[in-house]
Amino acid sequence: MNKKGIFYAAGAYFLWGVLPIYWKLLHSVSSFQTLAHRVCWTFILLALVVALRGEGPRLKQAFGNRRTVLYLTLTAALLATNWIVYIWAVNNGHVVEASLGYFINPLVSVLLGVVFLRERLRPAQWGAVGLAAVGVGYLWRMYGAPPWIALALAFSFALYGLFKKFAPVESLHSFTIELAVMLLPALGYVVFVERQGMGAFGQGGWELRLLLMGTSVITAVPVLLFNSAAPLIPLSALGILLYINPTFQFLIGLTVFGEPFSTGQLVGFGMIWTALLGYWLEGTLRRKQAGARPAGEAPVN
Repeated sequence: MNKKGIFYAAGAYFLWGVLPIYWKLLHSVSSFQTLAHRVCWTFILLALVVALRGEGPRLKQAFGNRRTVLYLTLTAALLATNWIVYIWAVNNGHVVEASLGYFINPLVSVLLGVVFLRERLRPAQWGAVGLAAVGVGYLWRMYGAPPWIALALAFSFALYGLFKKFAPVESLHSFTIELAVMLLPALGYVVFVERQGMGAFGQGGWELRLLLMGTSVITAVPVLLFNSAAPLIPLSALGILLYINPTFQFLIGLTVFGEPFSTGQLVGFGMIWTALLGYWLEGTLRRKQAGARPAGEAPVN
């Protein structure tokens, strides 16, 4: 397996996993202002990357496809929803629950594949999805309300991935288009709050300004690392490494931010972790069995 690809993927997931620490540095800024600056500065950075790589014509070609732009407008809305919920969750002491959203995201994606793409699941896979649903239901009952942060993050990102399938554009280009779609509302909001005297950029010091500008780097670098890793290593490896992200989020929530984690939460999370482990083991065994069959023999579904 390509070591460089593993390094890139692990780096991307690690950076996503430690993002809560960065957002906490911006706790004095409202979530909407943080989101708006993130969009503006990241668009500037990615536009520069596209220009330096000489990919402007290809990006323009993608912009010219109305169907593609329509789908990327939808994915931009889902991405903005995911970002605002996550930033708000971090700065309001819900990092542990946010990590749950990314733990269950793969299983939500599987479920959406069944509903929208008519994909079929094997009995063991249904069992894993069902156990995860029981875990979420248990947490719902324990909280007295649905774990809406986790569900919003899981479903917004799973839907984001689903609709990206209908916009076959290179990841860097599609991400740049999504940011372009979000740019005008984001820039308009930044200008509005600055003119009202409530803008973090105008009212804050240079440290705060640099942190706001730095949202471009902490957003773009993991994306570029992931884009570099994806062609180099198998999808299964990407799937396993994915759990670096929510694991670091979970540990940071517990140890760095000191968020509570009750026995009841452990039971609910434990069901979901068991479901994920079972789903992964079932897929691994199926792949090994398929690889061991004689050439030309199709696996049994």
